[in-house]
Amino acid sequence: MDAQLKRGTLDVCVLAALLKEDSYGYKIVKDLGGVMEISESTLYPILKRLEKSGYVKTYSEESNGRLRKFYGITDAGYQKIIDYINDFKELMKVYRFIEKGAKENER
Repeated sequence: MDAQLKRGTLDVCVLAALLKEDSYGYKIVKDLGGVMEISESTLYPILKRLEKSGYVKTYSEESNGRLRKFYGITDAGYQKIIDYINDFKELMKVYRFIEKGAKENER
């Protein structure tokens, strides 16, 4: 997968993992495990970038006797998901065009 495409997809996957509820790093990695493999060392720079862009908010809270940093999606983060979905629909039109041409000219 193209690095730029993968980067954008990872960002949106992380945001989507936060749609149901706020979460912390380790749990986000586990939640994404069935969809896309990501390590904690990859996740934290993504979360930092998303926070800097205003797509996630952070706060600390005690959980199981430990102070954890939680991440929650903002309205801007939700809009980024909607924009990604719309962009993906356009990309799929191009994909279907390319796929059709390739099938018609199989070698």
